[in-house]
Amino acid sequence: MIHYRVDASRPHTHAFHLTMTLPAPLARQRLSLPVWIPGSYLVREFARHLAGLQATQRGAPVPLRQLDKATWEADAEPGVPLELSYRVHAFDSSVRAAWLDARRGFFNGTSLFLRAEGHEAEPHGLTLREIPAGWEVATALPARRVDARGRGVYQAEDYDALVDHPVELGRFWRGRFDAHGVPHEFVVAGALPDFDGDRLLADARRICEAQIAFWHPNRQPPFERYVFLLNAVDDGYGGLEHRASTALIAARRDLPQRGRSESGDGYVTLLGLISHEYFHAWNVKRLRPSEFGRLDYTRENYTELLWFFEGFTSYYDDLFLVRTGLIDEARYLRLLAKTIHGVQSTPGRQVQSVAEASFDAWVKYYRQDENTPNATISYYTKGSLVALALDLRLRAEGVGTLDDVMRALWLRSAGGPIREADIAQVLADVGGRPWLQELADWVHGTGELPLPALLDAMGVAWQAQPATLAERLGLKVSESALTGVRVSQVLRGSVGEACGLAPGDELLAVGDWRLRRLDDVARLAQPGEPLRWLVSRDQRLLALTVVLPPEAAPPSGAVVLAGRAATGSGPTAPRAAVALRRAWLGA
Repeated sequence: MIHYRVDASRPHTHAFHLTMTLPAPLARQRLSLPVWIPGSYLVREFARHLAGLQATQRGAPVPLRQLDKATWEADAEPGVPLELSYRVHAFDSSVRAAWLDARRGFFNGTSLFLRAEGHEAEPHGLTLREIPAGWEVATALPARRVDARGRGVYQAEDYDALVDHPVELGRFWRGRFDAHGVPHEFVVAGALPDFDGDRLLADARRICEAQIAFWHPNRQPPFERYVFLLNAVDDGYGGLEHRASTALIAARRDLPQRGRSESGDGYVTLLGLISHEYFHAWNVKRLRPSEFGRLDYTRENYTELLWFFEGFTSYYDDLFLVRTGLIDEARYLRLLAKTIHGVQSTPGRQVQSVAEASFDAWVKYYRQDENTPNATISYYTKGSLVALALDLRLRAEGVGTLDDVMRALWLRSAGGPIREADIAQVLADVGGRPWLQELADWVHGTGELPLPALLDAMGVAWQAQPATLAERLGLKVSESALTGVRVSQVLRGSVGEACGLAPGDELLAVGDWRLRRLDDVARLAQPGEPLRWLVSRDQRLLALTVVLPPEAAPPSGAVVLAGRAATGSGPTAPRAAVALRRAWLGA
């Protein structure tokens, strides 16, 4: 069995020291480190952190040749154990890589474990004993021989499984619960003393039980246990899914606090993240694009289906919060309105389809710049609205729901790879007609989604909101009492673009007035009146003429959504529409 020993006993060096033993190497044994981590679609070049690679057999050095940025070849004696030693710099606090300091250790296998090419299907073992005193180990990796703190030996059935179980090290809070009889563990590092762990466990359990029941009427999920690894930091947010665990990062202030029963926006956002990553245990880790049937760790793995696997997961994450009673209908509709605003205020939605955005994730989504909103659309947010549109149309036609589609896809694929043709076929099976036009328009097209009408059929009122001054000008800015107003993005076709403003410009003054807040401009002039703006660009002063557009145009994209009752003094909706909404949000 291929075996790795990880030494984290010198945390002040911010480096993991590894020893890899390959029992039966090939004569020319290739070894490589992944260039990306599944679930995060960017080539991250993890090999840049690997150093000091050496190989031996029977204690004697074995020559190594580097073939490319992340691949080496050893001239080994076949059948004689090959031992490799190296170190990995670990100072990336994200959920995607590796971290080690005096307080905490964390790693994903894609950052640490060399892949022995030709041996990927063999069992892989891991020994974790050399860690600082008092530290514990948390991971969903199956344990073979470990002590009460988790130190010892773990084993994975193959290389894919080995690198799909992140590991948390340190002194952390730990809690457990069962969801439909399946053990779940929650680990939180870096929490403040007033952290309410009991509430987090109770709320997470509601989410997990609802999602298990969603996918499996028999309440039997495809994992024997599940582990949440949450790193609480001063400021941060994110998550990465794995087959039986997830790595999360959140701001400490967003964790629930003892003695406070209300759910602040930060905590609701955290619950949505938990819901999102847990849903991924089915949708992308098992039910996955056919292109991910066998992962290639050496290069980009392209697919046009991230709108489904990320977008539909983004649709269901907050939906499970309202279905489990963790938020009410009004709050859910506010969250939905925020997503709609984000998409509607992005000109790139008219340039790039969500299928194209999925394919381009490797070069665009994780490399955003000042032109991103003009050239691309998020397959997360637009994909979630495609899911919403499909779900509401299915429900309005009375033939089924998106819930039925998801479960049917799971059964059709046996929880495995799918193609877009499978999605289309299941939509036709559930919906009783072809849905190719919707997929062509909403997934492969760049037109607007018919959300106002679809929501109206659910008894949800859509009220467009007036544009802010920044939206009327087509600008995104940062503001500070010390540094003033700085332009970060200029939207395509906007007033700001037409008058010559550019990303990076500092807006110094309007007319004879020093500018500290963009909204102050509205107090200095009327719409249609030309204004002289003083701008600093690359330490040079420019004078630009800007004419404020009327408040009615362009539309902001912001909306307020409100559920209408069947009776009452306010706006009403037909009883059938109210019943559809209650079935949708309370399914």
